[in-house]
Amino acid sequence: MGRVKVITDSTADIPAELIRELDIGVVPLKVHMGGTSYLDGVTIKAEEFYRKLRESSELPTTSQPSPIDFVEAYREAAKEGDTDILSIHLSSALSGTYQSALLAKSMVENEFKVTVLDSKKASFAIGLIVVEVARAAKAGKSIDECVALANRMIEKEQVLFLVDTLDYLQKGGRIGKAAALVGSLLNIKPILSLSDQGEVCPVDKVRGGSKAEARVFELLREKVAAGSRVIAGVVHAERKAKAEEWADKLRELYEVKELTITDVGPVIGTHTGPGVVGIILYAE
Repeated sequence: MGRVKVITDSTADIPAELIRELDIGVVPLKVHMGGTSYLDGVTIKAEEFYRKLRESSELPTTSQPSPIDFVEAYREAAKEGDTDILSIHLSSALSGTYQSALLAKSMVENEFKVTVLDSKKASFAIGLIVVEVARAAKAGKSIDECVALANRMIEKEQVLFLVDTLDYLQKGGRIGKAAALVGSLLNIKPILSLSDQGEVCPVDKVRGGSKAEARVFELLREKVAAGSRVIAGVVHAERKAKAEEWADKLRELYEVKELTITDVGPVIGTHTGPGVVGIILYAE
C-alpha cells in the first residue's frame, strides 16, 4: 500500500505551520492588481493584500493555476516513490481550478495515479477537509480511506459567514445583483453559506451586525447540536479579535477537538473584501 500525498490549492487558506507539519502540497492561484501579478500566499500575503486593496481604485482579478502547474506538483509528489496523490480543490462553481487539476490528471495518468476531488467549498472550508485528510494520510490510512473521509466531510461540513459588503461578491460575479441590493438596504446583513453545488448562497437576512452574529450561532445549533464533538475553523479578513471571540463561543457551545483561526487569503479576499468573518464546523 502506497503513502497518500495530499495536494490542494492556495484558496484553502491553510496556516503555513500546518502545511509544513502535514506535508501538504499547495498550488497557488494568482491575484492581479495594480498591473502586477502575485502568487496567492507566496509573493503576497493577506496583510499586504488588504493594504493594497484599500489603496487601489480598481478591483483586483484572480486566475486559476494552469494544468502544467498541477502536472509539476504531481510529478514532484510522485518522485517520493510509491505514492497515491489526492488533489482537493476550490469549488468548481467558483473557479476553473478543479478543471485544471482534472486536465493535469489526464496528462499524467500513464505515469501514476491521481484522484481529484471538487471540495464544493472555499477558503478554510477546503482547508479543514485537507488538514484532516492529511492527518489521516500521515497516520497510514489508504487512498480509499482518505477519499471516503474527504467525501464525508464535503457532505457534512457546515459553513456560515458574514461580509461587510456584498459589493465584492457581486462585482466578481459570485452572487446575484438582487442579493447585493438587499445587502445595501436598511443595514440588512445577509448570512451566507455555500450550497451543495458549491455556490455562494444567502441563508438568512438580519438587520444589524450584532443580531446577524447571534443568528449565525442559532443557525449552527440548528445544524449541529450543542455539546457535539467537532472540528472547527474560524476565518477572517482583518478581524482577528472578532475571530477569536467567535472561537471562544464555539468552545462554549461544543466539545471542540481542533480549532484553527486563519486569514482569508488574497484570492478569496478579492471576492469577499475585507471584514469577512466565518465559521466552518464538522461534527465527527
